[in-house]
Amino acid sequence: MRTELFDFDLPAENIALRPVSPRDAARMLVVRPGAPLEDRIVRDLPALLAPGDQLVVNDTRVIAAQLTGRRIGRGLEPKIEATLIKRLDGARWQALVKPAKKLLPGDVVRFGHDGRVCLLGHLDATVEAKGDAGEVTLVFSFHGPVLDQAIAEVGATPLPPYIASKRAPDAQDIADYQTMFASNEGAVAAPTAGLHFTAELETALAACGVGLHRITLHVGAGTFLPVKAEDTSEHRMHAEWGTISSGTAEALNAARAAGGRIVAVGTTSLRLLESAARDDGRIAPFADETSIFITPGYRFRAVDVLMTNFHLPRSTLFMLVSAFCGLDTMQAAYAHAIRTGYRFYSYGDASLLFRNDITP
Repeated sequence: MRTELFDFDLPAENIALRPVSPRDAARMLVVRPGAPLEDRIVRDLPALLAPGDQLVVNDTRVIAAQLTGRRIGRGLEPKIEATLIKRLDGARWQALVKPAKKLLPGDVVRFGHDGRVCLLGHLDATVEAKGDAGEVTLVFSFHGPVLDQAIAEVGATPLPPYIASKRAPDAQDIADYQTMFASNEGAVAAPTAGLHFTAELETALAACGVGLHRITLHVGAGTFLPVKAEDTSEHRMHAEWGTISSGTAEALNAARAAGGRIVAVGTTSLRLLESAARDDGRIAPFADETSIFITPGYRFRAVDVLMTNFHLPRSTLFMLVSAFCGLDTMQAAYAHAIRTGYRFYSYGDASLLFRNDITP
């Protein structure tokens, strides 16, 4: 499909720079097949689901993946900014680097900030290799848990570009950019639909007979990137690591067999569930990378309802929700959201989407 079909104009004032408080007070646009749009709030979620429905949340935890430093040992020592995107082993990470042209294989980058303590006061990494799109392979001077501690001390919260371009990350983002479910470190972006949940909302869902299950997909920086290819068939997704336990898979399959719906909280949960689903819709245990790219025409097998935020024009995520509900439906829903002041992107409002081929 032509990428331009997924473009739309978004006024800057619709982009949220901070989340609402409390989190479950965010607005939520309900999109049902063949029904009028409904303007609700996240706190209404229990009333919009049915006993036996099963929420699936992503419990990945965002690391301090934004590193700032300088190249040392050669010439003028320019400033280097790196965003870690994929752990390769105990000491090696793939990273997106600016300016990548300032680095060559064998160069050493020293990360750290004056006044901050990181073991010996800094964190060094050697450039092992360079790719064609600004990505480099960094070999750090520390390994394993010690490296994790060092990255946490010198790194910063990797806010999405559309927020970071407006303001610098601060201490408030450390809490705001983690979901209440965050427990397994490894993401460089938050699974943002989960940001809307509170303990009170979780309790209310349980009281209504709605189950909740945790899976893990470590979200990569590719989630921020618009599709640059003119046709969606030419775009390649970044691979991300995910896991679904056998117990969770069995519980979801049993609930669905009993008539409950699978409700993915976020596109990351949906992509992992669909990656693990068999042709008959049963979910299998999963522990692997996925680079699934969902566009209109995809046949959904595992997920019946999707709770998600509002996404970038020309993004893989807007393509995904268009596959879920239909492109015309989502274009109309987004036009309504923009016109009525919904807040977009990571810190913005939510939508609750019922798949276009099922009865709500």
